[in-house]
Formats: sequence, C-alpha cells, structure tokens
Amino acid sequence: MIVLGIETSCDETSVAILKEGKDILSEVIYSQDRIHEKWGGVVPEIASRQHIKIIDRVVREALMEAKLDLKDIDLFSCTRGPGLIGSLLVGLTFTKSLAYSLSKPFLGVDHLHAHIESAFLENEGIEFPILALVVSGGHTSMFYMEKPLEFQLLGKTRDDAAGEILDKISKFLGIGYPGGPAIEGIAKDGNPDRFKFSIPVIKGGGLDFSFSGIKTAAYLYIKKGIVEKDSPELPDFLASFQKIIIDHIISNIEKALKDYKVKSLILSGGVARNGELRRRVSEKMNERGIKVYIPSPRHCTDNGSMVASLAYKLYMNGKRDGWDTDAYARFSEEGRNFITILPSEKIRKRYK
Repeated sequence: MIVLGIETSCDETSVAILKEGKDILSEVIYSQDRIHEKWGGVVPEIASRQHIKIIDRVVREALMEAKLDLKDIDLFSCTRGPGLIGSLLVGLTFTKSLAYSLSKPFLGVDHLHAHIESAFLENEGIEFPILALVVSGGHTSMFYMEKPLEFQLLGKTRDDAAGEILDKISKFLGIGYPGGPAIEGIAKDGNPDRFKFSIPVIKGGGLDFSFSGIKTAAYLYIKKGIVEKDSPELPDFLASFQKIIIDHIISNIEKALKDYKVKSLILSGGVARNGELRRRVSEKMNERGIKVYIPSPRHCTDNGSMVASLAYKLYMNGKRDGWDTDAYARFSEEGRNFITILPSEKIRKRYK
C-alpha cells in the first residue's frame, strides 16, 4: 500500500509518501521560519495563506522524488488537529479533494499521536507499555500506551507550551527565531544553577504541565534589567531558564512512573531536538532501566512521514473517514474529546 501524508498543523508544509507505512519513498518539508522570523513567532493568518501558495508544489515534488503519479497512491492522509485551524483546513481540504477526485480512501490523523508515531517509524520492537511525551511549540502532553494505537492522555499544559515560552523569551531578548535552537546555542556556555527558578505547583495535583509562571519569572529578570541581550550573564540566564523547563518535564515523568509501570519512553515533538533535554531524559530513564526512543531531529519537527505512517496503521486496523470529516483546533478540557472550531461556526454564532 502506498500512502501519501500531508502535514499542515502549524507553519511547516510537509508531504511524504510511504510504502506499507514504513518505507519512506519521499519526504519534503517546506519551512516558513524565515517568513515568521520578523515577528518572532508564527502568525496564523500568514501561515495558512503560505500553505495555500505552496501545498500543490510540495505534493508535486514529493511525487517526483518517489517517481510516482497521483493515481499510484492508495491512501491519502493528513493531520486534522490539533493545531492552527486555518492551516489545518488547508491541508484537510486539499487532501480530501485529491482523494475524492481519484475515488481513493482518505484518513485524518491526530497531530500529537502522529508525533509519537515518529519514534515507531524509526525504531522497531519498542516494547509496551509506553510513556510518551510530545513537547513542541504548541503542545506539551503526556500519554500512556498500554497497546499499539491506544493513547491515554495523562497530562497536558494548562497554559503555555514548553516551546512557546522558549520562543517568547527569545523574542523578548531579541536573540533569534525559532527560540529553542537560539537559546540552546547560547545556553551551552552558561551555568544552569546561576539563576533561580521554581518548578510550578499544579493545583489539584495530577500530571498537567504549566509553563506560564516560568515565563513570567524570566520576564521579570529581563524587565528589571538584570539580564539583557548583551549581558555577560546571558548564557547563565538562558542555561538556568532551559534547565527549569527540563526539570518540570522530568518531574512529571517521574510522577507518572509512580503509577504507571512502563518498559519504554518516547520523547517527541519539536522541542525534543534539544540536546540537553534528550541527554537528561535518557540519563534518568537509563537509571530506571527504561528504554528511551527519540526520533531523529528531522522527524521531531512536523513532517508528513509521521502522518502517513500512523494513517497506514489506523487504516489497516479498520479506521475509515468520511468526506464530512472536520478539523479541530484543540483538546476539550477533559482531554478526551475534540473541540471543532471552524470559521463558519464562528460566523454563525456571531450573527445568530
């Protein structure tokens, strides 16, 4: 089976073609980093418009790289949420249109589940049960997987995501975009114990994350003039800031392991490219005898391969989607059902 996967949940336009959900025949990733750099973050309207401009070209390039035609595709798939609703709708509509025109099946997949799938795409024999984390610019979520394709949400961020506060502090200091790589580069020469931050205390306990307090604490250091872009203390400050983010993530992992006995841990998402995060999580889990699987940096970021791979598994397990399948922007408060937010619904509510 030949599967085409399209990913447009945020600002990357990615298309991949996989054989049997495993062999990557082609993978094309178009990044909008340079476009959004001047604003220090992703502008949703610009992102969705850029997807419209480039998506057909990216699909054509993927087909050329795989030496295939559209008629050779057996299953069309895409990300349907969560993410930026405008960006999601571009990929969803384009994918459904291709499938409908060729009378081929279509399948939409969850963005967070697809990130976890990246680890399975690159590694064979990952043992269950699994604790899986998705740490990115828009999401910080933790799942428990007792069996394949079973995703039990244990915790998610109640406010900002880990990658989001990296971008925001980087923007505030004016040191570059994306914020994660910029901060990591400077932090390598810093003392991570120089500045004091605290791990957030979550009301009601649980395994949720909260990064807004860490962001506010960092803002205060900067606003008071203690740290500036050209300060000699900047490496120490960013090393300390990066450390507390990782501390919070590891703290929640250790809490989860008190109640969930697992054999493997998956760390995925854009922030999983961070070398210090990869190193520290691996060290902690090795101490416990838990195997750690982290996708390559290319597959930590949004990519079409993770979409196609997950879609193949779901399809082979009997999942089917109809032409009325919608996009969804975010999780519900319960973390189980999805909230669908479409422009048409907003307009109807406004004028009702």
